[in-house]
Amino acid sequence: MALTLGMITIDSADPGPLARWWAELTGGTIEQENDGWFHVVGVPGWGHKLGFQKVDDPTPGKNRQHMDLSAPDLEAEADRVLAAGATELYRENMDGFRWVVFADPEGNRFCVSGAH
Repeated sequence: MALTLGMITIDSADPGPLARWWAELTGGTIEQENDGWFHVVGVPGWGHKLGFQKVDDPTPGKNRQHMDLSAPDLEAEADRVLAAGATELYRENMDGFRWVVFADPEGNRFCVSGAH
């Protein structure tokens, strides 16, 4: 028997607004709201869901896991992500592979790269 990915879950002090932010950013929809403590976002074409769970004490510092997302036009997508309320942390370029590291409204890091 092998493990399979069920969803990517992000801890949050207030999961409702964060789930809505990610749903809007990805073109997804809120599929479940469980008494305010757990929200599920379905994103068309991803094949996996995003979960947002309420925790009293989110892990301090850099999150240990993060999402790596890609877009055909990195600069246009970076502008859109910033306009949606993300914070740009830094940019990288490694042998022609470029990406931008962002933080969502609660400080969770994620990366956006050019299509690869």
